Amino acid sequence: MSADDTSTDETTSAATSSAGTIAAAASPATTTLTLADVVSLLDRRYPPATAEGWDAVGTVCGDPAQPVRRVLLAVDPTADVVDEAIEVGADLLVTHHPLLLRPVHSVAATTFKGALVHRLVRAGCALHVAHTNADAAADGVAEALAATLGLVDLEPLLPLPGESLDKHVVFVPLDATERVLDAMSDAGAGALGDYSRCAWTSTGTGTFVPGDSAAPAIGERGRVERVEEDRLEMIAPRARRAAVVAAMRGAHPYEEPAFDVLELAVLPATAGTGRVGRLDPPLPLREFAERVAQRLPATEQGVRVAGDLDGEVARVAVVGGSGDSLFDAVRRSGADAYVTADLRHHPASELRERAAFEAHAAGRDARDGRPFLVDVAHWASEWPWLESAARVLREDVAGRGATVDTQVSTRRTDPWTARIASAPLP
Repeated sequence: MSADDTSTDETTSAATSSAGTIAAAASPATTTLTLADVVSLLDRRYPPATAEGWDAVGTVCGDPAQPVRRVLLAVDPTADVVDEAIEVGADLLVTHHPLLLRPVHSVAATTFKGALVHRLVRAGCALHVAHTNADAAADGVAEALAATLGLVDLEPLLPLPGESLDKHVVFVPLDATERVLDAMSDAGAGALGDYSRCAWTSTGTGTFVPGDSAAPAIGERGRVERVEEDRLEMIAPRARRAAVVAAMRGAHPYEEPAFDVLELAVLPATAGTGRVGRLDPPLPLREFAERVAQRLPATEQGVRVAGDLDGEVARVAVVGGSGDSLFDAVRRSGADAYVTADLRHHPASELRERAAFEAHAAGRDARDGRPFLVDVAHWASEWPWLESAARVLREDVAGRGATVDTQVSTRRTDPWTARIASAPLP
């Protein structure tokens, strides 16, 4: 290498280093969200209003103003998980199951639950719960379980009712359309998914005759008036009806605006309890149950099956957690198999007896009665959601121009520690 080459390289290197320093200095500092910010993102994914009435979801402890840089996600808020949250330096522990599901009168450290709250507070780690609201969500527990098992074409087993909406139609002189649109938008109209101020306008001619006691903004009493007007249409939640109409009247130049409020049909939502999907290709029950065992975390219970192991499974219903209260919905769904947890003897026995009776009445082998049952451990059925929740939280935080470290708990919180095999069947 020549001296000139060396000089050029050094100059280039120095320039590059200098440019790198300048670029680094110009880069904005990484934004850190507060607990209140992160909770608002969680609530948007898992709306508290969709939780069952008996549930206890939301923030259990934590300062809304505290920064959140690291989040640990777990199924259960056990002592072992709290240990892990403190060990990894989590600012927030998000669990599926509530710590305080039943009302308490004290969180004194002399009780085992109170002691956990005290430990979290001392460590500066907040606790937030997303339970049945996460079960029903589009990115929730049931959907994660269905995806883990390879189901496609998913739909809710029990859809939540969609939001009750109105369509507001108002006729506005052209020079006032934007003002009225903005006022209605500020009152809650025009929000569709991630979009706001959504509206439709078309132009036509309005006509009217002001009465003798009228105070017209346009025209004269007793004379026919024709005005170029926009037909403005916006959608709004029914609960915001009064506020939207009041905002429209306040911004409209006419003494008596012409408007309609139309109630729209309530359609099923994409969220809801459980999921039903299709196996592509279909599998024998034995192979499907083996897939369930392979793809869910290992537990002492393993996977229990009821039904003809050679029967074909094409349509599957899933519910994370306890699911024998939903047998009627599963039957209506036409599922060949039902994957859930905590199946009790009597409900499971009666379902299989009914399935056998109906299969026999239809001229099929009684063992082929549908649905077949695939019973897994409660914790295992809900664990797949943790990775999904961690991913969407990172995405949502990034959408706010910030970063957060998310970790999924490595602690198994299934309570069973051993299983003793029964004597061989005769």
